[in-house]
Amino acid sequence: MSKEVFITKLSKFLPNKAIPNELMEKYLGMIDNKPSLARRIVLKNNGIKNRHYALDENGMTTHSNADLTANAINNLTDENFKINDIELLACGTTSPDQLLPSHSVMVHGAIKGKNLELASFSGACCSGIQALKFGYLSVLSGNTNNAVCTGSERISRWLLAKNFEKETENLHLLHENPYLAFEKEFIRWMLSDGAGAALLQNTPSGNISLKIDWLEISSFANELETCMYAGAEKQKDSSLLGWSEFESQQLLNKSIFSLKQDVKLLGDNIVKYGCRFLKEILYKRNLDINEINYFLPHLSSDFFRKKIFDALSEANIPIPNEKWFTNLTVVGNVGAASPYLMLEELFYSGKLKKGDKLLMMIPESARFSYAYSLLTVC
Repeated sequence: MSKEVFITKLSKFLPNKAIPNELMEKYLGMIDNKPSLARRIVLKNNGIKNRHYALDENGMTTHSNADLTANAINNLTDENFKINDIELLACGTTSPDQLLPSHSVMVHGAIKGKNLELASFSGACCSGIQALKFGYLSVLSGNTNNAVCTGSERISRWLLAKNFEKETENLHLLHENPYLAFEKEFIRWMLSDGAGAALLQNTPSGNISLKIDWLEISSFANELETCMYAGAEKQKDSSLLGWSEFESQQLLNKSIFSLKQDVKLLGDNIVKYGCRFLKEILYKRNLDINEINYFLPHLSSDFFRKKIFDALSEANIPIPNEKWFTNLTVVGNVGAASPYLMLEELFYSGKLKKGDKLLMMIPESARFSYAYSLLTVC
């Protein structure tokens, strides 16, 4: 059994050129042929300036999710570590290319190489970190000497205006306002595409490595109702009615497969429960928050930055702004890939020194799950 696990390399793949805010509708299209009224409001609050889509200017696909992930994995390889050296592949995503086969199987097919043990994790932002924990536990237990773990999203096709045409057409027939409900409109201006990958090994390698001290994940679905969902419709009693319960025409008329976000539920709970879980971890792990050199919070929106800062301060676990590291504004909210993209940028920034401690925070609003990890530079 290995006593330690190290992240020895990180990589990313962001498709095509960066897309600024003013060009988003050129790629995603306009719903009901009208500019969005919500777009400027959402973008002003989320602070995102650029993002990447696996689309061309005509809304045609340039990469599948499996392609994005395979490219990130290929970027991990060099003369010292090749595709055939991978012993375990664990992949997490919100947006697989199909219901079956699983995402990791499709990625394996894209990278080729040898026969592999695989694990696929679905969900939202925490799915990439769940993949990382699976790889961590595999190496820690001695099941494998290494693992490649990924987080990726190819969400842009879900956001295309054409996916909402039948719904707006139906609203016109009913003489109702054809603009989408904010729960769907909000998400269109929040998410983007990309993939990140990490190589985990049982010994450090290169100039620096990151020792995984611990990785804690918890769901609060036992206490809170669903907040973000797709392929379902929320009922008056807060339960979800899944896509298979709808007639084929209803799936189109109600845009059932679109991503939806209960913005009020998000605002009321996402910071509060994340802070509560962190306090529990600090007590359990006997960790002094002042020992942290870098705090890497996955922010879905810059709107939450001050709210998190204030909540941590009120809980007597303040983290000064100068210790925060995020890249939301330049790469966008890439869901399951975002933690990898943050860590990759800091890892190769030249800022880290031996002994630095990094605290990662990954909240997931789907039904309120959270992940925290402590890493030490070595």
